[in-house]
Amino acid sequence: MAKRKLVALPQPPLLREKVERRILLVRGNKVMLDSHLAELYGVPTKRLNQQVRRNTKRFPADFMLKLTEAEAAALRSQIATSNDGRGGRRYLPLAFTEQGVAMLSSVLTSDRAVEVNIAIMRTFVQLREMLATNKALAHRMEEMEKRYDHQFQLVFQTLRQLRSPRQVRRKRIIGFAAAG
Repeated sequence: MAKRKLVALPQPPLLREKVERRILLVRGNKVMLDSHLAELYGVPTKRLNQQVRRNTKRFPADFMLKLTEAEAAALRSQIATSNDGRGGRRYLPLAFTEQGVAMLSSVLTSDRAVEVNIAIMRTFVQLREMLATNKALAHRMEEMEKRYDHQFQLVFQTLRQLRSPRQVRRKRIIGFAAAG
């Protein structure tokens, strides 16, 4: 049987965007919820968690977190998950770090799981690179600001404003105010 050569396929933009939207920050870790991963892998959440329980040695505490009641409630208000008592989850969600997602590839072996895992790993790497680039840029700007502050004060003020989160402007209401 001839060996097939693996070729790196470009990551589909829609899959990458789906993955990016599902990466959350929990306890200072970038994680993905079990339900989101199950959706991406095309398996029920129950089956994904079953495979994890069957392979607990592969998922130490730094690979997988079990969310607390408070964390689950906070996430439930941010993302569309079902409420308790209406056919929703019976157990607290699991959150997988980048290493935990990589370990899932050894537990879930379908072709789709392999493709999705590759996309997730690439997305985590891209996020790490973006963060490193932004930190390096911020450091360089601070160094330049120390050297040239008196000459380019206005330029640095503008750059600081661009770096900070933008303020949301209130829309001006069009029409007449009723006298009352």
